[in-house]
Amino acid sequence: MRKKLRVAAYALCVRDGQVLLARWLNDGLPEWTLPGGGMEHGEDPHDTVLREVEEETGYRVEVTGMLGVRSVRFPLRRRFGRTVDQHYVGLMYEVRVTGGELRHEVGGSTDMAAWHDLDAVPALKRVPMVDFGLRLWRERPVSGRPAD
Repeated sequence: MRKKLRVAAYALCVRDGQVLLARWLNDGLPEWTLPGGGMEHGEDPHDTVLREVEEETGYRVEVTGMLGVRSVRFPLRRRFGRTVDQHYVGLMYEVRVTGGELRHEVGGSTDMAAWHDLDAVPALKRVPMVDFGLRLWRERPVSGRPAD
């Protein structure tokens, strides 16, 4: 079975009881996610999160802390019935807005960015990474992984 590794960096930005999310178009089905995305070859993950947040939300941010890492492995069906052993590693950073204006991404993997009340997040159609990031933010585990 073919193996594929994807490393990405994501931002958890909370202010005034709201979290900044981007709406990801997953095969045309929108789901809310944390702003961020895949590292380019040779790119530092710190720079990745700054670039991705600006691309997806219009905001310039600064990293205020490293929250943790999400590592997930799953089989992914590809064309012609082939299956890939997909390993996804997401680095979760806490950030704060330093400039820019909220806007939507054009021509990317997201189509909208918005602030959401923290207590409204459970009702949103969202990817599991949102809950994982918020859990890291609330619990602040030293290991960078929530307790099971």
